[in-house]
Amino acid sequence: MKKTILAIAFMALTLFSCQDKTKEKLEDAKDAVTEEVKETIDSAKVKAENKLDSVKEKAKTKMDSAVIKSANKMEEAAKKLKESVKK
Repeated sequence: MKKTILAIAFMALTLFSCQDKTKEKLEDAKDAVTEEVKETIDSAKVKAENKLDSVKEKAKTKMDSAVIKSANKMEEAAKKLKESVKK
């Protein structure tokens, strides 16, 4: 009888001990996954910001080019207008 009670007590102690280790492992796994997700989000955010900056720079370059072309055409039109007025 004593052996049976001791065996049951030992099994119960083992189960509680394993349960604590499992909880610790689950917490560690949760922390690791959380950290990995944060890193992935940060990485995606940086990539998106870089892409956005690149697109903004290209758009600015195209706008500047269009403004310069428009200014040149305006100057040519003004010269032609002056020449036609002189005649």
